[in-house]
Amino acid sequence: MATTLFDKIWDAHVVQAIENGPQVLYIDKHFIHEVTTPQAFAGLDKRGLKVARPKQTIATADHNVPTKNQLEPIKEALSRKQVEALIANCQNHNIELFGLGHPFQGIVHVIGPELGITQPGITIVCGDSHTSTHGAFGAIAFGIGTSEVEQVLATQCILQTKPKKMRINVEGVLGKGVTSKDIILYIISKISTSGGTGYFVEYAGSAIRSLSMEARMTICNMSIEMGARGGIIAPDEITFDYLRGRKFVPENFDDAVAKWQLLKTDDDAVFDKEYHFDAADIAPMVTYGTNPAMGIKITDTIPNNDDAGLEKALQYMDFQKGQSLIGKNIDYVFLGSCTNSRMEDLRQFCALVKGKQKAENVTVWVVPGSKQVEKQAIAEGLDKILIDAGMELREPGCSACLGMNEDKIPAGKYCISTSNRNFEGRQGQGARTLLASPLMAAAAAVTGKITDVRELLD
Repeated sequence: MATTLFDKIWDAHVVQAIENGPQVLYIDKHFIHEVTTPQAFAGLDKRGLKVARPKQTIATADHNVPTKNQLEPIKEALSRKQVEALIANCQNHNIELFGLGHPFQGIVHVIGPELGITQPGITIVCGDSHTSTHGAFGAIAFGIGTSEVEQVLATQCILQTKPKKMRINVEGVLGKGVTSKDIILYIISKISTSGGTGYFVEYAGSAIRSLSMEARMTICNMSIEMGARGGIIAPDEITFDYLRGRKFVPENFDDAVAKWQLLKTDDDAVFDKEYHFDAADIAPMVTYGTNPAMGIKITDTIPNNDDAGLEKALQYMDFQKGQSLIGKNIDYVFLGSCTNSRMEDLRQFCALVKGKQKAENVTVWVVPGSKQVEKQAIAEGLDKILIDAGMELREPGCSACLGMNEDKIPAGKYCISTSNRNFEGRQGQGARTLLASPLMAAAAAVTGKITDVRELLD
């Protein structure tokens, strides 16, 4: 019987199936951080339990950490308490922690791939919705809640209902200035924030296969923003080349690759739902509202319809129906988050701002996704390019993706952000977020306004 890639991995990890009910799924890797674990560990302690398989759990501090002076005591009380709890819990349960000051510290969905912990064919969970990022490697990865974090810590398994299967095909060649961030914002604008609800999405097609691993991670990262349980891309030579030589890949790497090469959807496998998009129709994108589906091509205007949600969103953003966003002044630019904080993102951004100055009306935060990204960026001189442009390379963390740490956008200010969510207050109470690619963010940083990046490209 022909099966999908998702079926092959999921079915191989089912420990027990409950008739007409959920399944017990074995989890290969469990990533944890400081925000969604304190209650989970407290639950274990209350019941006198230990972590079942501590070597399959990897911890880091990312959400609440400052992005400046990280080796100094954390000033914000809640952040400090959460990070201290993570340290204590990892010590008590013999879990490896990549905490502040560790050379592997960083955003959980950045360090897993770059360390080679994320591998094809495995199951991954984390108490964070954007765990779907790891699906770019041909893994089943999804976010879980705090009670489920406790469940996985205690049993290395999780009770789940198997999602339906969707395939999204993107065929053709991408145009100038169009990146993977534009692909996923375009897709979400077409199928809505609920279009993927109940599904696990496989991304396929020539445009997807042409992408680098870092670009594929951006695509899978935002699967959750269309309501999907997760996203997955079949592993190929681009995947294997990326993983080769990384710290935690199998020692018998070539043998592992031979197995990974079998991880693909059979030609005649059937999906519950399928979409087809033409890469030539995708342009640099920008959001105008308060969810990721409220996005348009940079040359389009804000839709003019009677949707009540649109009315509320435009009131919050202080935009008008039929308005073009080109030329709109902005106040902040944020390059970072688990969506776009890898070396490829920083290189794209710096290639455009090199030799230019940031606009006087703009504050620019460039936050690498990990200590390894930070180190590599400095080795390549990207920090100097940023400094010369009036910007700075900060220290790793989730930063201004979410209003949980010190890096908040002030009320009423506009921020072009390479992150994944533009909800009301997401980047700070009253902050107005416009999602875009690193290239679009760079264009805004040097012009001080929303700009079609293609005008600045050679």
